[in-house]
Amino acid sequence: MAEEATQAVARSATESTAHVRKLVDRGQQGDRQALEELYLLHFDRIYSYLHMSVGNRHDAEDLTTQTFMKMLESIKRFKWQSAPFSAWLFRIAHNLAMDHFRANRRWQPEEDVPEPEGESEPSAEASAMQVIGRQSMLELIENLSTEQQQVLTLKFVFNLPNAEVATILDKTEGAIKSLQHRALVSLQKQIPGNPER
Repeated sequence: MAEEATQAVARSATESTAHVRKLVDRGQQGDRQALEELYLLHFDRIYSYLHMSVGNRHDAEDLTTQTFMKMLESIKRFKWQSAPFSAWLFRIAHNLAMDHFRANRRWQPEEDVPEPEGESEPSAEASAMQVIGRQSMLELIENLSTEQQQVLTLKFVFNLPNAEVATILDKTEGAIKSLQHRALVSLQKQIPGNPER
């Protein structure tokens, strides 16, 4: 039974990858409907990534718009390599976020990010926020380097594999593993009541 479920998931992922490939091919030919579908497929993840990166809704909305404008401008130059199309989009978003940081030189988090209504079970994030508290969690993460923050966001919020994170951040997989390890060790040392402190 578990083997059948694993095969179904693998089939679904393969079909999804094939579908995105077809959409990209059509988009490169100027098919407006394919470009719109690519936008709809990737909007939520790109916006969420940028919102977490820049810390406020308005800048995230602007940067998300810029990301998809750049996608439209350069999709004809996109070439399939080892990383998927989504990694290419995340790379565009990452570069725009870094340009934003260079221009502003500081991160301005929103006071309170509203949670979606209708959630019956608290998510793991919500549970962690209750234990540590939203402000202290932000303070702990703020003490990490920008690169460490980016790695943790891509790995644990967006569940991207090391290879994709490496492509997005233009680093080796070994560098990503090292950044992740150092970030987690640093966070562990910062948590109050931790015997490792």
